[in-house]
Amino acid sequence: MLPPILDLPSLRRAYASGATPLEVAEEIIARRRAATDPAIFITPTPDDRLRAAARELMDCAPDSLPLWGVPFAVKDNIDVAGLPTTAACPTFSYLPQRDATAVARLRAAGALVVGKTNLDQFATGLNGTRSPYGAPRSVFDADYVSGGSSSGSAVAVAAGLAAFALGTDTAGSGRVPAAFNNIVGIKPTPGLVPITGTVPACKSLDCLTVFSTTVGDGVAVRRIMEGFDSQDEFSRRARPVRLPASGLRIGILDGDEREFFGDREVEALYDRAVERARSLGATIVPFDYAPFREAAALLYDGPWVAERLAALGAFLATNAADFDPVVRAIIEGAGRMTAADAFKGRYRLEQLRRRTEAEWAKADILMLPTSPTTCTVAQMRADPIGRNARFGRYTNFCNLLDCAAIAIPAGFGENGLSAGIMLVGPAFSDDALAPVADALHRAAAPGMGRELSAVLSEESRVQPVPDDRIPIVVVGAHLTGMPLNHELTTAGGRLVREARTSAEYRLFVLPGTRPAKPGLLREPGFQGPGIVVEVWLLPPDAFGAFVSRIPAPLGIGKISLSDGTSASGFLCEAHGVAGAEEITELGGWRAYAQSR
Repeated sequence: MLPPILDLPSLRRAYASGATPLEVAEEIIARRRAATDPAIFITPTPDDRLRAAARELMDCAPDSLPLWGVPFAVKDNIDVAGLPTTAACPTFSYLPQRDATAVARLRAAGALVVGKTNLDQFATGLNGTRSPYGAPRSVFDADYVSGGSSSGSAVAVAAGLAAFALGTDTAGSGRVPAAFNNIVGIKPTPGLVPITGTVPACKSLDCLTVFSTTVGDGVAVRRIMEGFDSQDEFSRRARPVRLPASGLRIGILDGDEREFFGDREVEALYDRAVERARSLGATIVPFDYAPFREAAALLYDGPWVAERLAALGAFLATNAADFDPVVRAIIEGAGRMTAADAFKGRYRLEQLRRRTEAEWAKADILMLPTSPTTCTVAQMRADPIGRNARFGRYTNFCNLLDCAAIAIPAGFGENGLSAGIMLVGPAFSDDALAPVADALHRAAAPGMGRELSAVLSEESRVQPVPDDRIPIVVVGAHLTGMPLNHELTTAGGRLVREARTSAEYRLFVLPGTRPAKPGLLREPGFQGPGIVVEVWLLPPDAFGAFVSRIPAPLGIGKISLSDGTSASGFLCEAHGVAGAEEITELGGWRAYAQSR
C-alpha cells in the first residue's frame, strides 16, 4: 500500500485510492515493530492511542486538512500532550498537558504523532551517542553514527517510519543527521517557527526544524508551523528576503578554509555539488569562511554555552549523576563564564558579523558541506569532544549570525555512506532558498533515505519565488561600508553590483549638511568620468519607506549607467548645488571621503 520511504505525495495518492488513516497507522505500527534499530524512539505513541487519533481523522474528508493522516515523529525535547518529555534524561521526565505550539499547529492540520524520538541528552551534541536510551545508527551502516542531536527523528524519516519529523537546531542538530541519512533538513531563520513547549538548549538561538525526504515536503511543513507566537519571547514576524531570479551568486569554500579532516570522499562530493550548481546556472564565487568559522567557535568556546547552564542549572545542582558525562562536563564548564564574558562575547560576535558583511557582498547564498566528515560510534566514544566538534565546523555559526539554512543530500562515497551540502542564506530567505535547494537535490538524484532507487516526486517540486524587489542606485553614505549602509541591509536589501553613471553626471558636496551629503546632478552634454555608484535591490515596502525619508533637495529619479541600463536612484535638484563644492573629478563619494 505504501512505499518503503514516505513522502507527502505518496500518502496523498494512497488516500486518493481509498486508503484510510487507520490503515496507515497500522502500517506504521508494523514498521515500528520490525525496525532493526532499537534506539530510534524513546516513547512510541501507544498503538491504541495512534489508532484512536487516526479514527478521529476519518470523520472529515481527506482534502479538508493539508496534512490529513500524515504520520510524523517528534524529538523528545518538544512537548506532545500526554507523552512524556525526557530530553533523554529519565529523571528529568515530565508529562506535558499541552502540545508545543508547532506540534499543535501540525496536529490541527491533520498530522499524526507516531512517537517521541531519541536525542543527544538535552540536545547537547551533533552525533547521537549521548543518550541513555541508546545510540541510533546511520541507516547505511550500523557501525556509524546517525548524527545528532536530533538522531532518532532523522533515522525515523530515513527508515520509512514517518513522512517527516521535528528536530531542534542550535549548532547543527537539524542538519548534520540529515546529511548522514540521505534526507533533507530544514533549519528556519531563528524566531520564524515558535519554540514554545521546547526544552531549551540555548534559548536565544534554538530553532525548531523539519526532517523530510524532499525540500518541498519540508517547506510545506515549515509553513504550517511558522507564525508569530506571543508566548515565545524570541518569536519574530517574517520579512521575506528574495534572491535573484537569474545570476544567483553562490559562495563556496576556498583555500585553507576547505577543511575535510582527510575525508576525501566528502570533499569530492562537495566539489561535485559545486559543479551541479554551476551547471544549473549559478555563478560560483569563492569567499573567506574565516569570520564565519570564528563566530562558530563562540558557541561552545564563548559565553553562549552558559545559556545551557541557565536552562538546566537547578536540575544539574540536584541531579548531576543523571547526566551523560560528556553533556555534564560541557554544561558544568559554563560555570567559569562571567557576566563580563557575556558582554565580551557579544562584542566579539558583532565584530565578526561586520566582517562577514564583506563576504555577503560577494555572494547571495553560501554552499557548505553539512558535515566535513563522519565517524563510527566507537571513534566518537573514544574522542567525544574532538570528533563532535568536526561535525559542527560549518553549521555552528548559522544561528549566531541569524541565517536560514537547508541541508540536502549530496550523494554517496565509495564507502556507501551519505554526505550532504547545506545552503545558507540571510535571515528570512527561507522560501527563496527552497527552489535552489530543491533543484540541487534533484540534480544529485540520491534517492530518499535508505531507498537509493526512490525518485523524487514532481508533485513536491518547489517553484521559484518571483523576485519583486526594486533596484535603487545609491551614491553616498549608503554605499557598502559607509555610515548609512545599514539602512539598506536591515531592510532586506541586496547589493547587486558596483557601477558607474554615464558621463553627463556631476557630483557635489551639498552645503550646510552634517554629516556631509552628496548631490548627484545630470547635465546633458557634460562629459565627465562618470560617478561610481552601487545598485541595490529592495523589497517594495522597504523601497517605499526608504524613499519617503529622503530629504530635500534630494529626490528619486532615473539614473543612466555607463553600460546603457538605468535604475531609480538619488538625484539632486539644480538649486541645491548652488555654491556647492564640486567633486566630479574624484569619481565618487567614497574617493571623496578617503581624501578628507
